[in-house]
Amino acid sequence: MIRKQPVELALAWLVPAVGAALFVTIQCFSYLNGYVGSGGTMKAITFGPTALWAVSIFYGAWVVPPVLALAGKRGTDWAMLVIGGGVSAMSTLGGVSDGLRDGGHLVALELLAVTLPAAVALVMSWRHIRLH
Repeated sequence: MIRKQPVELALAWLVPAVGAALFVTIQCFSYLNGYVGSGGTMKAITFGPTALWAVSIFYGAWVVPPVLALAGKRGTDWAMLVIGGGVSAMSTLGGVSDGLRDGGHLVALELLAVTLPAAVALVMSWRHIRLH
């Protein structure tokens, strides 16, 4: 039988992961809207292979905390807390800096879609570790 607590933690960590995917999608469309609105005069942002790999690995790392939550062991619980906290902190810093550059609506989106759910998941993870 599947225990309820690890599944709840995994779902709590999936919410900011989905929020991060929504944030980066809306950020891309906001940039595209600004680029088209400027008539193509705005400087295009290009990424090299290394930057593309880094972005892929970063957003792929959002899958790690939910998987670790399902393991349900003491060591994986701590790894879930540390990795999830690190990914959410980096996402918040990156999202806020991108939002300040590209528009305030992106800052609000980052804080509501990623940072707030990640804070809830961090609190749930910490309480889970303290109780077990």
